[in-house]
Amino acid sequence: MTHRLALLAALLLPVIGSAQTPASSDPAPEIVTKAARIYRGLSGLQADFRQKLADKRLGDQSSKGTLYQAGNRFAMRFSDPAGEAVVLDGTKLWVYTPSDNPGVVVRYPPPTSPVFGYNILDWFLKSPLDRYRVSFVKSETIDGRVTDAVLLQPLVPGEFQFRRATLWFDRTDGLPRRIQTDEGPQTRTVDLANLRTNGTFPAGTFVFRVPSGVKVVDQ
Repeated sequence: MTHRLALLAALLLPVIGSAQTPASSDPAPEIVTKAARIYRGLSGLQADFRQKLADKRLGDQSSKGTLYQAGNRFAMRFSDPAGEAVVLDGTKLWVYTPSDNPGVVVRYPPPTSPVFGYNILDWFLKSPLDRYRVSFVKSETIDGRVTDAVLLQPLVPGEFQFRRATLWFDRTDGLPRRIQTDEGPQTRTVDLANLRTNGTFPAGTFVFRVPSGVKVVDQ
């Protein structure tokens, strides 16, 4: 699995301003439950993503593109590195990353549960309280939007390839605007912008067309 696939996405450090931390008891379970309910009710979602991978050993890497989701179909189309893609067409999962694996596209059976490295929203928003211990961290304004940051720690150690994650949930629509995972020597930060929900998608969004000369490898 490549660095870029684990969600997705790219280096952009938005301007962040502080906001007042909510009072009362820990609001994290309510915030996360609301986000999961909203996510579950979506017929479709589209967002621009930017990802930064900070690695103490290998240095920083970044990527960006657009992600799409509708039901059991999902796609990440990268603009940097250009042409790379992860596409779940409802039948097969296609992973095409020529910058790391030239001349090959890997084809997998469809995952039966959220899989680390692909649909990053599913990792955190499908039955989150059954999988994570959650706690409120702080409130921040990101790109002019007030968000609440929540720490998610897996209930089962080692279940995921990250030790903990922090999600910044938009107070207006309840959906994540930033996701940060602690992966040991690596820290991955994914920013989501221009979220559009319940819209239509261009024809072919969830179709992977094998480029000429590229070999399909089944897993």
